[in-house]
Amino acid sequence: MNTPEWLKPGIYGAVTGAIIVGIVGFTWGGWVTGGTAQDMAEKMSRDDVVAALVPVCLDIARADPERGTKLEAIRDASSYQRRNVVMEAGWSTVPGAEAPDRDIAQACLASLDLDAVPEQAEVPADEG
Repeated sequence: MNTPEWLKPGIYGAVTGAIIVGIVGFTWGGWVTGGTAQDMAEKMSRDDVVAALVPVCLDIARADPERGTKLEAIRDASSYQRRNVVMEAGWSTVPGAEAPDRDIAQACLASLDLDAVPEQAEVPADEG
């Protein structure tokens, strides 16, 4: 069987073009594999759950009868130890959970008004 003369360069061009399209698509086009998409979806859902539970943490902090002492302990702790102090205070343990959550503690810590004067509002009031 005789193949046309243009077939060989055409096949090489198609293969080279497919490789270039794949490289450009994955590097600059925003294409991702299924595993990467799954990882991104899990991270986004985790972030949304943490954001939804921050008001619960703030309510627990607001209702805590020892919140002044605990807030003072948080203020006295070094910046990298504050999350652990929030966890020890029990504020990041949401109802139904057995242990405190590090991500919720970090987000709750970011929402606490630690620079407020101790006699004034130490936990942000509900917005709404």
